[in-house]
Amino acid sequence: MGSVQLNGSGLVASLSPNHIFSHKTKLSNPKSYFLRSNHNATRVKTIRAISTAPASQPPAADEQDVEPPAVGLAFVHSVLLPDGTPDVHWRRACGGQKLRDIMLDSNIELYGPYNKPLSNCAGVGTCATCMVEIVNGKELLNPRTDIEKEKLKRKPKNWRLACQTNVGNPDSTGLVVIQQLPEWKAHEWNIPRNLPIDDDPETST
Repeated sequence: MGSVQLNGSGLVASLSPNHIFSHKTKLSNPKSYFLRSNHNATRVKTIRAISTAPASQPPAADEQDVEPPAVGLAFVHSVLLPDGTPDVHWRRACGGQKLRDIMLDSNIELYGPYNKPLSNCAGVGTCATCMVEIVNGKELLNPRTDIEKEKLKRKPKNWRLACQTNVGNPDSTGLVVIQQLPEWKAHEWNIPRNLPIDDDPETST
């Protein structure tokens, strides 16, 4: 089983070698890490307006082409690419939605072998087949629900049920890195101790 590196200087060194913008997320320590992506939706372009009004009128103010707030999501497939690097799919979604809805609406594989009709509970939280692993960005998600605490009590604390997970609020921005189908992943995440992901209030002392 391979290992995928998560570090303080670049989210995953092999995650996105040829991408064109950087997305910065604050961590618990003073440093920040950068995730590079080929998605341009978060880029804000500033357009300077040239005033044609008479001199007696104030010049037009600068205009900004600013998109509504959105959360970036990096979905990492359970199977690595032939060259051993992660198969990552990038999406953006307005906050306040269920992670399950975002994944299904974005054609991101969620259920694996349980995708057939009647193989899952369709999002009511009884089958626990929509498990995902939150690699980073846990602060943008709601705490584990009582259903998750029961269904995932023998799973790592950063595993969630997508049907029980809310992604931010309507004004949220940031980045969430999500491992799809964690039970069948062909790699392990190498996460340094200075990037805590297992600090749920229910387990902290």
